[in-house]
Amino acid sequence: MDKPGLLSNGPINIVAFGDSITHGAFNDYNDYEAAYWNVLKKKLNKFRDAVPVNAINAGIGGSSASSSLSRMERDVLSHHPDLVIVCFGLNDISEEVSQYISSLKTIFSECMATGAEVIFMTPNMLNTYVADDTPKRWLNYAAQTCVWQNEGRMDKYISEAIRLAEEMGVTVCDC
Repeated sequence: MDKPGLLSNGPINIVAFGDSITHGAFNDYNDYEAAYWNVLKKKLNKFRDAVPVNAINAGIGGSSASSSLSRMERDVLSHHPDLVIVCFGLNDISEEVSQYISSLKTIFSECMATGAEVIFMTPNMLNTYVADDTPKRWLNYAAQTCVWQNEGRMDKYISEAIRLAEEMGVTVCDC
């Protein structure tokens, strides 16, 4: 955009919509400076410093795609995004894959209906073993997510999500 385009369209709005990965979680602390949406914003601002880029963090730790449908209007659509980066999957693994895919389809559709570009960013994998230093409160959950990862459940969820994204014309960033 040049100055007339900026005056006509305003700054670029990017909304990152997801779970703790989007929120900015790194182990037991949040690091918003290192979160993917903030790194992207800084790179875009450096590349095109005449066009401001707003990155809105709509990530909430512990949320799933289905539990986040109710906050779409408030947290995503109300910002009139030019781009929405969707990153769910880690917390969806405890639900049926059909619920996860249906929720992603709704998210993609509602964002695209506003004219926003959409990127589906796959989450990182789950754990493949239970570490010796796992806090006691997380032992059972860590054991369960280890089984889901090693038996291919996570791979199934993500491959289904990628298939949906490709069918809908949503760009995939496979992490």
